[in-house]
Order: sequence, then C-alpha cells, then structure tokens
Amino acid sequence: MARAHWGCCPWLVLLCACAWGHPKPADLGGQDVRNCSTNPPYLPVTVVNTTVSLTALRQQMQTQNLSAYIIPDTDAHMNEYIGQHDERRAWITGFTGSAGTAVVTMKKAAVWTDSRYWTQAERQMDCNWELHKEVGTTPIVTWLLTEIPAGGCVGFDPFLLSIDTWESYNLALQGSNRQLVSITTNLVDLVWGSERPPVPNQPIYALQEAFTGSTWQEKVSGVRSQMQKHQKAPTAVLLSALEETAWLFNLRASDIPYNPFFYSYTLLTDSSIRLFANKSRFSSEILSYLNSSCTGPMCVQIEDYSQVRDSIQAYALGDVRIWIGTSYTMYGIYEVIPKEKLVTDTYSPVMMTKAVKNSKEQALLKASHVRDAVAVIRYLVWLEKNVPKGTVDEFSGAELVDKFRGGTGLEAQTPEVLPPRHSLPLLSPTKELNRKLSSDEMYLLDSGGQYWDGTTDITRTVHWGTPSAFQKEAYTRVLIGNIDLSRLIFPAATSGRMVEAFARRALWDAGLNYGHGTGHGIGNFLCVHEWPVGFQSNNIAMAKGMFTSIEPGYYKDGEFGIRLEDVALVVEAKTKYPGSYLTFEVVSFVPYDRNLIDVSLLSPEHLQYLNRYYQTIREKVGPELQRRQLLEEFKWLQQHTEPLAARAPDTASWASMLVVSTLAILIWSV
Repeated sequence: MARAHWGCCPWLVLLCACAWGHPKPADLGGQDVRNCSTNPPYLPVTVVNTTVSLTALRQQMQTQNLSAYIIPDTDAHMNEYIGQHDERRAWITGFTGSAGTAVVTMKKAAVWTDSRYWTQAERQMDCNWELHKEVGTTPIVTWLLTEIPAGGCVGFDPFLLSIDTWESYNLALQGSNRQLVSITTNLVDLVWGSERPPVPNQPIYALQEAFTGSTWQEKVSGVRSQMQKHQKAPTAVLLSALEETAWLFNLRASDIPYNPFFYSYTLLTDSSIRLFANKSRFSSEILSYLNSSCTGPMCVQIEDYSQVRDSIQAYALGDVRIWIGTSYTMYGIYEVIPKEKLVTDTYSPVMMTKAVKNSKEQALLKASHVRDAVAVIRYLVWLEKNVPKGTVDEFSGAELVDKFRGGTGLEAQTPEVLPPRHSLPLLSPTKELNRKLSSDEMYLLDSGGQYWDGTTDITRTVHWGTPSAFQKEAYTRVLIGNIDLSRLIFPAATSGRMVEAFARRALWDAGLNYGHGTGHGIGNFLCVHEWPVGFQSNNIAMAKGMFTSIEPGYYKDGEFGIRLEDVALVVEAKTKYPGSYLTFEVVSFVPYDRNLIDVSLLSPEHLQYLNRYYQTIREKVGPELQRRQLLEEFKWLQQHTEPLAARAPDTASWASMLVVSTLAILIWSV
C-alpha cells in the first residue's frame, strides 16, 4: 500500500455490546461440538479438511526420522501478532485462534489451547485433531511420552521456540529416552509450498527527523556506551525483536499486522553495524541515510536476512562476547553461540533504553493523544445521535471511528484490527459477525491509532439509556480503580506489580475483580503493547519517562463488559518532604460516561481529581475542536466535562453527609 495516502491508521477497533465474558464454569470442558465416532462423522461446516496436509507432513517427518513434530503459534521474533506467511499452526490445523500449540506424531495430531478458544477450535478442526483443553509444555510432554516410543525424536524449528520454551521442553524430556531435534528447515513450510503467502516486500522507509527523539547515530553511540560500561565487557549486541531494529535506526515498514516493523536482525559491535534484512527493500536514499557505502563504525552494512544464523556463528568463533536479551532471542540463534561467549539479560539494552522516552518523544506522544481524542469524541457524539435510531451496528461503527482517525492531520502506517494483549476473550466486529447497537445496553470501545508521532490506545464504556444500579456501581468502582492508580505517589524504581492492586481495590471491596493485566507500555509509532513496561511480574521497575496504559475493568458473564483505559506518563511527584517519588500524568483526553458514574461512591479526593482532569481535557482538546470548527463536538465536550458535584448515598447518615460536604467545600476552596 502507498504510504502517502494514509491518515492515521487504527490499530484496533474493539466494539462490544452487551454479552461479554469468560466461559461460565458449567461450559468449561463441555462436550465437543464435533462427533467423530459416527460414520460419516458429524462436523460443523466451518471445519477444515487437513488429511492431505497431515499426510504430507508425516512424509517429511519420516525423512527426518522424527516421531513427533512441534508446531508453535509464534514467529522467529516473538511478535505478538504474526504475518500470514508465519501462520503455520493455523494452516496445518485449520484452527485460527491466536494462541495454541500443535503436535503431530505418525499416528495422531493434537492441539493445546486455553478456554478462550475451545469452541472455536472444535468448530474449525476436523477429526484428525484432538483438542486438549490445557496449556503449557508439561501437558504436551506428558502426552508425547505416551504417544511416541522410547528412543523417539521430537523435531522442532529452532527459530520458533524461545530460549525459555526450549529449556522447558528439554528439561521435561530429560531421562525419558526421547530427544529434542532442532531442524532449521521448517517442515510445515515444505508442505505448504507455493500456497504459502509471500513475505512482505514493501519499501522500508525512514521517519522524518521531526518524528524521532534522536538520530540513529546518537542511539548507536548510546548502546555502545552501555557496552563499554558493562562489567562483562560485551563486544557485540544482538537485536532479535523487530521493534529494536526499527527503533534503533528510525526505520519503519508494514510487515507485521498493526505494528510498523520489518523482518530484521542487528548485530552491533564497537566497530561495525550489521543489519540483516532483505536488501532489495532499501532504496538508494535509505542506503545513503544508513551510510551503507562505507565500512566504518558508523556505517550500516546490509546483509541478507536468511544469513543471520551463519553470520552469528562465524562471529562467535572469535574472541567475542555477545550480549542478548533472552526474552526475544529464539533458540535458533542461541544454539550457535558458545555459552561462555554469551552475555545475557532478560531484555537487551535497546529494549531497556526504548522504554524511557526522552523529552521530545514525550511531547510527540502527548500530541498524538490530543488528536486521537478528537477522533474518539467525534465518534461518541455520532453514536449518541444515531444509536437510538436503531441504524448502527458494531461493524459500521468501527468503520466510522477509523474514518474519523483518518482525518487527524498526520499520516500514519499499519492499519487494521487487532485484539489487545489480555487474558479474556475479545472480539472485533466483521461484516459477517456483528450486531445492532441499542440504547439499552453497555457499549465498550477499545481502539487506537498509529500516527507518525505516536501510538494511541484508549477504552471507554458508555450507556445511552438507563443503566442498572449494579452497572453503575461496577462502572464507578472501575473508575475509582483507574483514578486510584493514576494519582498514586510511589517510590522511584518501584515495580508495577507492587502497585497494581490499587487499580483493583475498589472492586475487591465489593467482591469483584477482572482477569486481565492492568496495563502495558506503548511506543512512538511502534508497539501498541510495548514491553517491558507495565504492571505484570515480568515488567521492569517504573522510571520517569515511561508510558503505560492503566486499564482496570469488570466483566459480567453473558451481560456486559466495562473497561476504562488511559495512557499515562511516569513523572516525578511533588511531595511534602524531599525524596525520589513518582506518579502518573494521564495523556488520554476523553471524558468518562457521566450516565454511568454513581457520584455517591466517589470520595472528595476522587471528585477533585476528576474535575481537574476534566479541566485539562477542556484546555487540551477544546482548542483543537474549535480550530477544526467542530462546534457540535465542542459543545458536547463542554457538557461532558462540567464539574461533578458531591452527592451522599441515600442511606448515609446526616453526620456522614456533613463530613463529606465539609471536606468537599474545603477542597474546592483551595
């Protein structure tokens, strides 16, 4: 697709009305919708016949003397979303869910996946496949030990297993007289043949200087400085995650759905830079930008992507020490580097540096969120007017918010729809699968855009009719969780997982909870879910300059879903006494739904925070709406950011009401 025609491109439009949630306990482990015991078997019309492809795969396995072959759901770079040509598990099984591992033996074939995808797998897989309703390497190895004979070999593509996953399989098979065998030629690819979608080959381009925080030369110098200061004195840094190379050189493309990356590796030494990619995709202008015609320490040599393993193996023959981030390095690279020549950290120095935005990057990302707020507000105004007419469905709504983002004034890259990195089932509407929106139900919009200056991610939940008391309570408790975490002051270098509970406390008080993570990092025209920032156990400690989402939620099975997601910048906190403390500055600027807020549940502090936030929205977004002459939207913004007034619960005592009122008066008088 031609870059020049695009406005902001949405990375996601997740639109959900009413029914939402996990499978109910009674549904888990239920009867398979397939009936493979009849002759002929009863199968849903959506299944894919895999007999021919499985037969061909087993023939390939025989040539390699394999008893079993593992087919993961990832690609060679641990991307969250993978290209069509990497969807090997989906092609061989017919099951298109984003999570699941397939294993084929000479007599059986099986898939392991979690509860989000059980029904989908049953409706897509034919009777060649067993469905195992559990995940992890342990149940897979347990099954393998019963299905393959002693002395059997279990094959795998080393570029599709992370170091940790390989170690897990290897440890579980130790002492079993079964062996893991690394085979660099992917057997599914051999069977797939000419039907396999091609690798993307669109031109790789450089970001304009206005949209970069530093030049690539400055970034390279910074990484080399970290190498020199490292106590183990690495001679090289190997970058395997696509976002690392894209960030380092300020280059972008569209190889990966929803993220502007290109297939690549980088080997950065103290005296050379080697970028492994498809050289034909680099124009003469980009080659000049990278100084590729020279061989000095600031000259980028382009080498063929397919040669990275051999090149790393050859480099490792010297007196070298190669620094890797184990979270994104696959076994296919790891196995050719002698262990005594490895310098390992969980994340590479590029991943760690990229997590902290400099002042220019912060300003760029903030600006993108102001323009994105305009698009979301336009959409919410349109919904308010048109949903009561009964003419809006989820798909048409999704298309419209895409259109609004397209008119934000800065071009961007990498369109389409994607599911967030959450543990609960999510759905995006299609022409075939969507429903009419109604004023009588909750509506959840989780969406974002890729702009030249930043990536956005925001979720709002609305109700245009009369919500139930429980819906308002649940919404307000989710809102309180969002506020409590957003306004929290905490010591510098605190891990996100140490403060995550603040987002859940109001829900826990009422015996409610949610089953997904509370937040993730976000990039500057990079990842919408940018590791390693966030609130999970494997995220790094919070630091000034990081951006993270804050997104508590609540989901009532079969009835409604609520999530309120904002992006926030980690900033220094102002405290009474000297010290190193941090807090969050929210940079998402769309008001919450007043119709769903039970003000009686809010403390004076919550009200003060909300009203200050609403004033900020007016100051940031109001002028942009007026500049574009969006007068109806400006009026809507003014109405929806009116200060909220304290209201005591109906059951509160007069004494409690007096205390709340007094506190409110004192706060507003400040």
